[in-house]
Amino acid sequence: MTLRRNLIAAIAITAALAGCRSKGELVVDEGVGVTAVRGACPAVGVPDYTGDITLFRTPGVQTADNIDVVAALTGLRTTCNDTGDKVYAQTTFDVLARRTDTRGARQVSLPYFVTVLRGGTAVISKRVGTVTVDFADGQERAQVRGQGGAYIDRAEATLPADVRGRITKRRKAGDADAAVDPLSEPDVKAAVARASFEVLVGFQLDQGQIAYNATR
Repeated sequence: MTLRRNLIAAIAITAALAGCRSKGELVVDEGVGVTAVRGACPAVGVPDYTGDITLFRTPGVQTADNIDVVAALTGLRTTCNDTGDKVYAQTTFDVLARRTDTRGARQVSLPYFVTVLRGGTAVISKRVGTVTVDFADGQERAQVRGQGGAYIDRAEATLPADVRGRITKRRKAGDADAAVDPLSEPDVKAAVARASFEVLVGFQLDQGQIAYNATR
């Protein structure tokens, strides 16, 4: 968890999972030697501490009476096309925002990122976009929908046939390798990590904003 949180901070500064499933590939659950079937579509989620953003009237003064706008990224939905050599995952999400001063009409632009992560640690790509929230005069709350997408090489998201065979090989009691979890073997673990991709979506935050989210 510490590694993932450190990685998320790095993504956000420089930058409930749901992947689509189909026949042909493998989903490997941590600590389990039996696999389930999955497709080449990536898992998709919102990293820790990046699903909310708070803007303050006076920068650097992070007190409740200085809050200007708060927003939350929610309703993450994904469609995935894994029929070609390039797997394309498109995400849509809602941004729910609230402001403290409702006088006058106002637009607030909020940056977000879409990052492809490989093996839980390697950032393959990152794109930054902006959603604009429109508040009418007197309106406290507003909502806007955002979207993003990412391509993943299908070949890279596919386990080699020999590795799939080693993972799914049927073993009988008494066999020499019956008590050996193939996922504990370094080369198998490395191959599974290389074929594991995630698409992460969140607000593009600076160090101060991440620290605020982590401690509030």
